[in-house]
Amino acid sequence: MGNGFGMMAFAGLLGESLAKAGVTAGADGNLSTPYKLDYPQKVKRVIFLFMNGGCSSIDSFDHKPELAKYAGQPLPGNHVSTERKTGTLMPSPFEWKRYGKSGIEISELFPNLGEVADDICWIRSVYTDIPNHEPAILMMNTGFSQAGRPAIGSWLTYGLGTDNQNLPGYVVLCPDVPTTVGPPLWSNGFLPAMNQGTFIADKVVEKQTAESVIGKEFDPKKLISFINNQKFSLTEQRRELTLLEQLEQVRKPDPQVDAVVKSMEVAYRMQTEAPEVFDIRKETAATQRMYGPGSTARSCLMAVRLVEKGVRMVQVYYAKGDPWDAHADIQAHRKNAKDSDQPFAAVIKDLKARGMWDDTLVVIGSEFGRTPVKEVGGGGGGTQNGRDHNPFGFTVALAGGAVKGGTTYGATDEFGFKAVEKPMHVHDLHATILYLMGIDHKKLTYRYSGRDFRLTDVSGNIVKEVCA
Repeated sequence: MGNGFGMMAFAGLLGESLAKAGVTAGADGNLSTPYKLDYPQKVKRVIFLFMNGGCSSIDSFDHKPELAKYAGQPLPGNHVSTERKTGTLMPSPFEWKRYGKSGIEISELFPNLGEVADDICWIRSVYTDIPNHEPAILMMNTGFSQAGRPAIGSWLTYGLGTDNQNLPGYVVLCPDVPTTVGPPLWSNGFLPAMNQGTFIADKVVEKQTAESVIGKEFDPKKLISFINNQKFSLTEQRRELTLLEQLEQVRKPDPQVDAVVKSMEVAYRMQTEAPEVFDIRKETAATQRMYGPGSTARSCLMAVRLVEKGVRMVQVYYAKGDPWDAHADIQAHRKNAKDSDQPFAAVIKDLKARGMWDDTLVVIGSEFGRTPVKEVGGGGGGTQNGRDHNPFGFTVALAGGAVKGGTTYGATDEFGFKAVEKPMHVHDLHATILYLMGIDHKKLTYRYSGRDFRLTDVSGNIVKEVCA
């Protein structure tokens, strides 16, 4: 019902807003194929692998040997406040290795991503505005640090629609609701309700083998609430919908009723297609082994299957809360990375195997990075081996045929604290993603409360240097 009323609003606003974006609906009135775009479309779909909590770039993807040289000394220059009291410079406790023809250095935490390093563009100069989780993760997902704005997936489905009318255009996967922000991270905001992200909680009890991505209690029919009608069979539901359509034809057309009927049609079709696309048991044993065990592996495999079926954007969160938040001990990254490294690399390999590499964009990142100095003011106090939040410079990785693999863009200072070479704000990242999708971020707007809003607010520059 909610989607139906959203479709009513969408129908009324479609022409004006998408005309501004340079996008119009197809002849059938659907948004399955855009009629016109601002740029040649290099990417049709996005998979966003999100390490919520703040992955430490200087312990993962941005090697800083100077940290070992000056270990135990204060950070030079003016002190820049983060969230908690910090102490002296702390070197990364992890070993580093060069990978591929590009020779890019990756820490021991991510050996599988190292194997595909030549397929990834490593942006090492991303920065954001506020150094705590809620505003930073909202910024990365919605382009604004307060709740209420549409998520990037909502903007993409608003501008481009979906290639599969039987599935949601924007899907979010996580074992449980990530962070204290929750649904505002995938909200449609003021956009039509049909652009809301569909959150799927994979709470399967972990009983899989060391190799299989599938838990013994995995049941795709239980992933989506109310996907199956327990009262009527598919045949009976089809008869009901047909009767509604016939009744609608003998009276004056009512857009509200028509919208409700259409949403019921989508729900009807989802009963057969949604359980099928989520049923990763249909994948070969070799594919399952490639992704490995765990909820992150399951979600990554589901993400590839969903975009293969025409879903516009899928976002995978690591787990509930802020699991990458290593205030006490950076060694906590070992488990997080072990859960994530293999399936992240498998997404890249699998997209190539399925022939979707050239027109799929994979984004890997967090809401911010972590400081090069150790934290001394958190928890019970005293010197610890953890790192505080660092919004001033961190790494986001892009992969796919549309970006320059095996390259790095930008750089932080010698200690990995602040972006100093080609700084790239989150707005710039969003503008570049939209550019790859064929959209000018300045033109994809929605008029609300007397103002034309957009994903990049009033900022953002396209960084064409990262594009192939």
